[in-house]
Amino acid sequence: MKDGIRRKVRCGIPNALTLCNSLCGFAAILYMLRAYEYRDNTFDIFAVSAMMIFSAMVFDALDGFVARLLHASSMEGIQMDSLSDMVTFGVAPATLVAIMTHSLRDWDLKRAQEILVYVLCAIYLGCAALRLAIYNVQAIDPSRRIASSGHFSGLPSPGAAAAICVVVLFARECRFDLYRLAFVLPIYAGVLGLLMVSHIQYLHAGKWLISMFHSPKKMMFFAVLLAIAIIGRAAGLALIVTGYILSGPLQAIFKKLRPRAAAASTEGPQE
Repeated sequence: MKDGIRRKVRCGIPNALTLCNSLCGFAAILYMLRAYEYRDNTFDIFAVSAMMIFSAMVFDALDGFVARLLHASSMEGIQMDSLSDMVTFGVAPATLVAIMTHSLRDWDLKRAQEILVYVLCAIYLGCAALRLAIYNVQAIDPSRRIASSGHFSGLPSPGAAAAICVVVLFARECRFDLYRLAFVLPIYAGVLGLLMVSHIQYLHAGKWLISMFHSPKKMMFFAVLLAIAIIGRAAGLALIVTGYILSGPLQAIFKKLRPRAAAASTEGPQE
Protein backbone atom coordinates (compact mmCIF):
# COMPACT_ATOMS: atom_id res chain seq x y z
CA MET A 1 0.00 0.00 0.00
CA LYS A 2 2.79 2.39 0.93
CA ASP A 3 4.66 1.56 -2.28
CA GLY A 4 1.54 2.46 -4.28
CA ILE A 5 1.24 5.82 -2.51
CA ARG A 6 4.92 6.57 -3.06
CA ARG A 7 4.52 5.67 -6.73
CA LYS A 8 1.61 8.09 -7.06
CA VAL A 9 3.57 10.85 -5.36
CA ARG A 10 6.57 10.29 -7.61
CA CYS A 11 4.39 10.37 -10.72
CA GLY A 12 2.49 13.37 -9.41
CA ILE A 13 5.56 15.62 -9.34
CA PRO A 14 6.41 15.45 -13.08
CA ASN A 15 2.70 15.54 -13.93
CA ALA A 16 2.36 18.76 -11.92
CA LEU A 17 5.21 20.27 -13.92
CA THR A 18 3.49 19.17 -17.12
CA LEU A 19 0.31 20.85 -15.92
CA CYS A 20 2.27 24.08 -15.37
CA ASN A 21 3.38 23.78 -18.98
CA SER A 22 -0.21 23.74 -20.23
CA LEU A 23 -1.25 26.54 -17.86
CA CYS A 24 1.51 28.78 -19.26
CA GLY A 25 0.16 28.16 -22.75
CA PHE A 26 -3.38 28.89 -21.64
CA ALA A 27 -2.27 32.09 -19.89
CA ALA A 28 -0.42 33.17 -23.05
CA ILE A 29 -3.59 32.74 -25.13
CA LEU A 30 -5.68 34.72 -22.66
CA TYR A 31 -3.10 37.51 -22.54
CA MET A 32 -3.02 37.76 -26.33
CA LEU A 33 -6.67 38.79 -26.30
CA ARG A 34 -5.67 42.03 -24.59
CA ALA A 35 -4.37 43.18 -27.98
CA TYR A 36 -7.96 44.02 -28.95
CA GLU A 37 -8.33 46.21 -25.87
CA TYR A 38 -4.99 48.02 -25.81
CA ARG A 39 -4.16 49.01 -29.37
CA ASP A 40 -1.25 51.29 -28.44
CA ASN A 41 1.01 48.62 -26.97
CA THR A 42 0.06 45.47 -28.86
CA PHE A 43 3.70 44.61 -29.48
CA ASP A 44 4.32 44.50 -25.72
CA ILE A 45 1.34 42.19 -25.30
CA PHE A 46 2.59 39.78 -27.94
CA ALA A 47 6.09 39.87 -26.41
CA VAL A 48 4.75 38.96 -22.96
CA SER A 49 2.74 36.12 -24.48
CA ALA A 50 5.88 34.87 -26.20
CA MET A 51 7.72 34.94 -22.86
CA MET A 52 4.93 32.86 -21.31
CA ILE A 53 5.41 30.25 -24.02
CA PHE A 54 9.14 30.27 -23.36
CA SER A 55 8.38 29.76 -19.65
CA ALA A 56 6.35 26.70 -20.57
CA MET A 57 9.44 25.27 -22.27
CA VAL A 58 11.21 25.31 -18.91
CA PHE A 59 8.44 23.20 -17.36
CA ASP A 60 8.44 20.96 -20.44
CA ALA A 61 12.15 20.27 -19.95
CA LEU A 62 11.83 19.81 -16.19
CA ASP A 63 9.00 17.28 -16.25
CA GLY A 64 10.99 14.84 -18.36
CA PHE A 65 14.14 15.35 -16.30
CA VAL A 66 12.29 14.86 -12.99
CA ALA A 67 10.45 11.81 -14.34
CA ARG A 68 13.76 10.16 -15.23
CA LEU A 69 15.34 11.25 -11.96
CA LEU A 70 12.52 9.79 -9.85
CA HIS A 71 11.97 6.80 -12.16
CA ALA A 72 8.38 7.98 -12.47
CA SER A 73 7.80 7.63 -16.21
CA SER A 74 4.31 6.42 -17.08
CA MET A 75 1.98 6.15 -20.07
CA GLU A 76 -0.28 8.73 -18.45
CA GLY A 77 2.64 11.12 -18.23
CA ILE A 78 3.51 10.61 -21.91
CA GLN A 79 -0.05 11.33 -22.99
CA MET A 80 -0.38 14.31 -20.67
CA ASP A 81 2.92 15.73 -21.91
CA SER A 82 1.76 15.63 -25.53
CA LEU A 83 -1.62 17.16 -24.67
CA SER A 84 0.11 20.00 -22.84
CA ASP A 85 2.52 20.50 -25.73
CA MET A 86 -0.44 20.71 -28.09
CA VAL A 87 -1.86 23.61 -26.09
CA THR A 88 1.39 25.46 -25.48
CA PHE A 89 3.44 24.72 -28.59
CA GLY A 90 0.59 24.14 -31.03
CA VAL A 91 -2.46 26.24 -30.23
CA ALA A 92 -0.73 29.16 -28.48
CA PRO A 93 1.83 29.99 -31.23
CA ALA A 94 -0.80 29.60 -33.97
CA THR A 95 -3.15 31.88 -32.01
CA LEU A 96 -0.33 34.39 -31.51
CA VAL A 97 0.24 34.65 -35.25
CA ALA A 98 -3.48 34.79 -36.03
CA ILE A 99 -4.30 37.47 -33.45
CA MET A 100 -1.26 39.52 -34.45
CA THR A 101 -2.59 39.67 -38.00
CA HIS A 102 -6.24 40.04 -37.08
CA SER A 103 -5.44 42.99 -34.83
CA LEU A 104 -4.36 44.83 -37.98
CA ARG A 105 -7.83 44.67 -39.51
CA ASP A 106 -8.16 48.44 -39.18
CA TRP A 107 -5.06 48.82 -41.35
CA ASP A 108 -6.90 47.95 -44.56
CA LEU A 109 -6.25 44.20 -44.27
CA LYS A 110 -7.95 42.51 -47.21
CA ARG A 111 -10.21 39.52 -46.63
CA ALA A 112 -8.18 37.25 -48.92
CA GLN A 113 -5.01 38.09 -47.01
CA GLU A 114 -6.71 37.41 -43.70
CA ILE A 115 -7.97 34.03 -44.88
CA LEU A 116 -4.50 33.13 -46.15
CA VAL A 117 -3.05 33.90 -42.74
CA TYR A 118 -5.61 31.68 -41.05
CA VAL A 119 -4.84 28.86 -43.49
CA LEU A 120 -1.12 29.11 -42.71
CA CYS A 121 -1.86 29.09 -38.98
CA ALA A 122 -4.08 26.04 -39.51
CA ILE A 123 -1.22 24.29 -41.32
CA TYR A 124 1.05 24.97 -38.36
CA LEU A 125 -1.58 23.73 -35.89
CA GLY A 126 -2.44 20.61 -37.87
CA CYS A 127 1.21 19.69 -38.35
CA ALA A 128 1.87 20.19 -34.63
CA ALA A 129 -0.97 17.78 -33.81
CA LEU A 130 0.34 15.21 -36.28
CA ARG A 131 3.90 15.68 -35.00
CA LEU A 132 2.84 15.00 -31.40
CA ALA A 133 0.76 12.00 -32.45
CA ILE A 134 3.77 10.53 -34.26
CA TYR A 135 5.91 11.14 -31.18
CA ASN A 136 3.39 9.30 -28.99
CA VAL A 137 3.35 6.33 -31.34
CA GLN A 138 7.15 6.20 -31.33
CA ALA A 139 7.20 6.40 -27.53
CA ILE A 140 4.76 3.50 -27.23
CA ASP A 141 6.17 1.35 -30.04
CA PRO A 142 10.01 1.22 -29.97
CA SER A 143 10.07 -0.33 -33.47
CA ARG A 144 8.71 2.94 -34.90
CA ARG A 145 11.60 5.02 -33.54
CA ILE A 146 14.41 6.25 -35.75
CA ALA A 147 17.78 4.53 -35.43
CA SER A 148 19.50 7.40 -33.63
CA SER A 149 18.02 7.95 -30.17
CA GLY A 150 19.79 11.30 -29.94
CA HIS A 151 17.67 12.84 -32.69
CA PHE A 152 14.06 13.64 -33.45
CA SER A 153 12.42 12.77 -36.74
CA GLY A 154 11.04 16.16 -37.71
CA LEU A 155 11.28 19.48 -35.92
CA PRO A 156 10.06 19.11 -32.30
CA SER A 157 7.05 21.26 -31.45
CA PRO A 158 8.88 23.27 -28.73
CA GLY A 159 11.50 24.22 -31.31
CA ALA A 160 8.82 25.41 -33.73
CA ALA A 161 7.11 27.43 -31.00
CA ALA A 162 10.45 28.92 -29.95
CA ALA A 163 11.12 29.96 -33.55
CA ILE A 164 7.88 31.96 -33.66
CA CYS A 165 8.27 33.49 -30.21
CA VAL A 166 11.88 34.52 -30.73
CA VAL A 167 10.95 36.39 -33.90
CA VAL A 168 8.35 38.37 -31.94
CA LEU A 169 10.84 39.21 -29.17
CA PHE A 170 13.59 40.15 -31.60
CA ALA A 171 11.24 42.31 -33.67
CA ARG A 172 10.04 44.12 -30.55
CA GLU A 173 13.60 44.82 -29.41
CA CYS A 174 14.50 46.14 -32.87
CA ARG A 175 11.23 48.10 -33.09
CA PHE A 176 10.37 46.27 -36.29
CA ASP A 177 7.24 47.33 -38.14
CA LEU A 178 4.41 45.20 -36.72
CA TYR A 179 2.47 45.54 -39.97
CA ARG A 180 5.25 43.87 -41.96
CA LEU A 181 5.92 41.24 -39.31
CA ALA A 182 2.27 40.17 -39.30
CA PHE A 183 2.55 39.23 -42.97
CA VAL A 184 5.95 37.51 -42.77
CA LEU A 185 5.36 35.49 -39.61
CA PRO A 186 2.40 33.42 -40.94
CA ILE A 187 4.51 32.19 -43.86
CA TYR A 188 7.28 31.26 -41.43
CA ALA A 189 4.72 29.44 -39.27
CA GLY A 190 3.55 27.41 -42.27
CA VAL A 191 7.14 26.41 -43.09
CA LEU A 192 7.75 25.41 -39.46
CA GLY A 193 4.64 23.26 -39.58
CA LEU A 194 5.92 21.36 -42.60
CA LEU A 195 9.29 20.86 -40.90
CA MET A 196 7.53 19.30 -37.92
CA VAL A 197 6.05 16.50 -40.06
CA SER A 198 9.13 16.06 -42.22
CA HIS A 199 11.64 13.23 -41.88
CA ILE A 200 14.49 15.67 -41.32
CA GLN A 201 16.47 14.75 -38.23
CA TYR A 202 16.92 17.29 -35.46
CA LEU A 203 19.15 17.06 -32.43
CA HIS A 204 17.42 16.03 -29.20
CA ALA A 205 18.34 19.10 -27.13
CA GLY A 206 17.37 17.52 -23.81
CA LYS A 207 19.54 14.44 -24.25
CA TRP A 208 22.36 16.60 -25.61
CA LEU A 209 22.29 18.72 -22.46
CA ILE A 210 22.45 15.63 -20.27
CA SER A 211 25.39 14.23 -22.25
CA MET A 212 27.10 17.61 -22.00
CA PHE A 213 28.31 16.83 -18.47
CA HIS A 214 30.42 13.98 -19.84
CA SER A 215 32.02 16.00 -22.63
CA PRO A 216 34.25 19.06 -22.06
CA LYS A 217 33.80 20.12 -25.68
CA LYS A 218 30.03 20.15 -25.34
CA MET A 219 30.30 22.10 -22.09
CA MET A 220 32.46 24.71 -23.81
CA PHE A 221 30.02 24.93 -26.70
CA PHE A 222 27.11 25.33 -24.28
CA ALA A 223 29.01 28.09 -22.45
CA VAL A 224 29.44 29.92 -25.77
CA LEU A 225 25.71 29.59 -26.53
CA LEU A 226 24.83 30.81 -23.04
CA ALA A 227 27.11 33.81 -23.44
CA ILE A 228 25.51 34.64 -26.79
CA ALA A 229 22.04 34.45 -25.25
CA ILE A 230 22.97 36.62 -22.25
CA ILE A 231 24.96 39.25 -24.12
CA GLY A 232 22.85 39.35 -27.26
CA ARG A 233 19.53 39.00 -25.39
CA ALA A 234 16.72 38.69 -27.95
CA ALA A 235 19.14 38.91 -30.90
CA GLY A 236 21.38 36.23 -29.41
CA LEU A 237 18.44 33.98 -28.65
CA ALA A 238 17.12 34.49 -32.17
CA LEU A 239 20.51 33.49 -33.57
CA ILE A 240 20.61 30.28 -31.53
CA VAL A 241 17.03 29.22 -32.31
CA THR A 242 17.34 30.05 -36.00
CA GLY A 243 20.58 28.09 -36.13
CA TYR A 244 18.78 25.09 -34.66
CA ILE A 245 15.92 25.40 -37.18
CA LEU A 246 18.37 25.53 -40.08
CA SER A 247 20.57 22.75 -38.73
CA GLY A 248 18.12 20.03 -39.80
CA PRO A 249 17.75 20.98 -43.48
CA LEU A 250 21.45 21.84 -43.81
CA GLN A 251 22.46 18.50 -42.34
CA ALA A 252 20.05 16.68 -44.66
CA ILE A 253 21.51 18.48 -47.69
CA PHE A 254 25.04 17.69 -46.54
CA LYS A 255 24.21 13.98 -46.16
CA LYS A 256 22.84 13.87 -49.70
CA LEU A 257 25.86 15.62 -51.17
CA ARG A 258 28.46 13.66 -49.18
CA PRO A 259 27.84 10.25 -50.88
CA ARG A 260 28.11 11.90 -54.27
CA ALA A 261 31.38 13.55 -53.32
CA ALA A 262 32.70 10.25 -51.93
CA ALA A 263 31.67 8.40 -55.09
CA ALA A 264 33.34 10.98 -57.28
CA SER A 265 36.59 10.72 -55.30
CA THR A 266 36.69 6.90 -55.46
CA GLU A 267 36.13 6.83 -59.22
CA GLY A 268 39.21 9.00 -59.76
CA PRO A 269 40.26 10.50 -63.08
CA GLN A 270 39.26 8.52 -66.12
CA GLU A 271 41.83 7.86 -68.85
